[in-house]
Amino acid sequence: MRVGFSAASVSTLLLAFSGGFHARDASGQQVPPKARITILYDAFGKNSPMQKDWGYAAFIEYRGKRILFDTGNNPRVLAENSKAKGIDLTKLDYVVMSHRHGDHMGGLSHVLSVNPKVTIYAPKEGFGVYGADLPSTFYRRDPSLPQEKRYYNGAPPEIMRFGSAWPDANFQLLDKNTEIAPDIRLLTLVSEKPGTLELRELSLAINTPDGLIIIVGCSHPGIDRIVELAMTINPHIHLIVGGFHLVVAPDAEIEKIVTALHDHFKVDFIAPGHCTGEPAFTALQKAFGDHYAYAGLGATLTIDGSHEIVQTE
Repeated sequence: MRVGFSAASVSTLLLAFSGGFHARDASGQQVPPKARITILYDAFGKNSPMQKDWGYAAFIEYRGKRILFDTGNNPRVLAENSKAKGIDLTKLDYVVMSHRHGDHMGGLSHVLSVNPKVTIYAPKEGFGVYGADLPSTFYRRDPSLPQEKRYYNGAPPEIMRFGSAWPDANFQLLDKNTEIAPDIRLLTLVSEKPGTLELRELSLAINTPDGLIIIVGCSHPGIDRIVELAMTINPHIHLIVGGFHLVVAPDAEIEKIVTALHDHFKVDFIAPGHCTGEPAFTALQKAFGDHYAYAGLGATLTIDGSHEIVQTE
């Protein structure tokens, strides 16, 4: 069975995480690096001490890096859910904010309260909530005006910098695809859809020996566009985790996306969550069968180099 776990898989997993990406198996052979993804925030999941709420956050470990992807809707809930899973947010290497919607950034205040200097990657947008900058040439000028009627007395700075909702945070704003660590990249796309027009969204792509792992927040630009962009890194997509934004989509649109992911892009495994939507969960489960990995609140998915997804709660 490709989704599940065995004693051998768990043994290999423990060896890998006790020794980092230089781990060796019982025979002394070096094993491939593990990728592990834990869902810290979502509105569905099995009964556990964790609190369900609308929003998304996932904790990713790969090659010694610890990344929080999105921060959920509520800082208290993120704090309690992280504690329940034994995840120490003071030891993060990076935080990735996929986009500026509240159900993905609401928990950031908690992260900053325990880890105020952590590097935060966020989408660069004009006058965005994460801050922004623009060349002062963006506005038209009229030199005929007296100085007191001109911006900056007619001598503006070359770059105009605008504040964020978290002025002391260490934001790195991205408007192009960026490698933040070896084999770990952030992809950036802008939505062209009504309701989220011009919204920039970041997705995380991890290039593993099994193929590419893609973590998405809400897929506002379209999960198909995100996958197409990711395939320029590696055409083999091993796993997609996160929200596909089909929660209000009609059946025909859901079927189109499911067919594209399964038949056209030939994704190995799918682990939908958050705004994917209940009808889309059903359609994806039907299409992918045992290649559908459950990724509800508290679930941990481990990609261990065996071309399987080890799923634990």
